[in-house]
Amino acid sequence: MNKRREFLIKSAFGAAGIALAPTWLNAAPAIIKSYNKPDSKINGVQIGCITYSFRSLPDQSAEATLKYVTDCGISAIELMGGPAETFAGMPQSTLDRRRLYQLGGKQRNGESLTAEESKEFASLQEEAAAYGKVVADWRNQVDFKKFDQLRKMYKNAGVSIYAFKPSAFGQNNSDAEIAYGMKAARALGATHVTLEHPSDDAHTLNLGKMGEQHKMSVAYHGHEQQTFTFWDTALAQSPRNALNFDAGHYIAAGHADIMALLEKQHARILSMHTKDRQTPANGKGNLPWGTGDTPIVEILQKMQQNKYKFPASIELEHQIPEGSDAIKEVQQCLEYCKKALS
Repeated sequence: MNKRREFLIKSAFGAAGIALAPTWLNAAPAIIKSYNKPDSKINGVQIGCITYSFRSLPDQSAEATLKYVTDCGISAIELMGGPAETFAGMPQSTLDRRRLYQLGGKQRNGESLTAEESKEFASLQEEAAAYGKVVADWRNQVDFKKFDQLRKMYKNAGVSIYAFKPSAFGQNNSDAEIAYGMKAARALGATHVTLEHPSDDAHTLNLGKMGEQHKMSVAYHGHEQQTFTFWDTALAQSPRNALNFDAGHYIAAGHADIMALLEKQHARILSMHTKDRQTPANGKGNLPWGTGDTPIVEILQKMQQNKYKFPASIELEHQIPEGSDAIKEVQQCLEYCKKALS
């Protein structure tokens, strides 16, 4: 009886203490839950990052990528396919992709390959095609629980995934692979998938219709081919087609109407790559933030003032200075955003 009486007295005082506690203490569980987690939503504007920014770092696993993101203070990302698909068990390749892209780029630029280079390029293409079949077979029987597991791992660290960019949405990918990519994106918690604009109306139509079927939006990325009307056909084809706009490339293409484009398309922009490039007159360079011609400050402030919902994704493409690394550079980009929005 004495122990019961003591318990009741303590409970009563405990309840009274909670009732009399200051408001901030009542929110203690939420504070504890978010303690030591990144938060890159700055005064209403979500600053994110595409994990392509960390491509120069040696470990490209999902776990290492998560650490890069949190070390930068980023709380929302566009996730490249590599870390997620490797985590989910995709068979790995020994293909020298860098050499394949190097030779392919040389050929696209109109340069002649030597006989030896032509033979090497053909061999690499065969190897890539064979690996593509292996990947397609794996994607057709993948367990999506691994993607859900990755989402939870990132969420527990304070990082959400708003976009997913695997190599599953190209013109050479089957509808089964496209469906896989959309299902994986949903398991990751993404609102949209991203890909380079294919410049093929039939393909954007198909992707949009598949997006409607799988309740997943498809955001098209552009480089210097972006124009004010670049996405109009795709947007008209399906409400699931959208923009993965690139502000830096748009400036490098020589356009002076970027603010008007944001006003026109803000409801259909699902994410925006942010980098500091120069105009054609100044050389089109990709420079440390604040030294190029992209009006990053004005763009971020316009997003803030007009309450635009899409995230601004930091994309590290300028040359990393000696003594620095990708993490330090992304941190500086985030700091630039904080100053612009403070």
